[in-house]
Amino acid sequence: MKLKESVQTWLLTSLNDPIVKILAKKSHLTKTQLETLLIDILSENIARKPLKYDEKARLRLTKAKISRGAFNRTLKQAKENVVKSIYTILLLGYLGVFESTTLDPYLEIANKLKEYLDAYKTLANKGLHENDQLKLIEILREELEKGLKKLSNPSEGFL
Repeated sequence: MKLKESVQTWLLTSLNDPIVKILAKKSHLTKTQLETLLIDILSENIARKPLKYDEKARLRLTKAKISRGAFNRTLKQAKENVVKSIYTILLLGYLGVFESTTLDPYLEIANKLKEYLDAYKTLANKGLHENDQLKLIEILREELEKGLKKLSNPSEGFL
């Protein structure tokens, strides 16, 4: 499979994951910024070689040709949004917001996300497709989706 097909297949799978959709919807990143950031960070792993920015720009899912400059602008915006999010977390931690019990539901979701990823990795590494393991992963995914949707509701969230 060609690099572009491999990257785009991976991107489509990732961006269409129900948990990614929920998290991305409430993040500071637009879909385009997330796609661009993922291409920048992960495409070289798939290619197993360094890629130039014009090569990365061609990996985008859009049919229209994206210039290296447009790719770089979107990438810059994505990185700025990620840094702002990190500063927000640092600020809230410094001000003691994270010591509040109102953050507990978010921590529980974070722990469930870790469980989900660990279960998924274990299944992928073993190459097993046993029904019990697949059911467990599906149950965890459904729990995560419900929890994330609940926390996404402004009246349910801590802020």
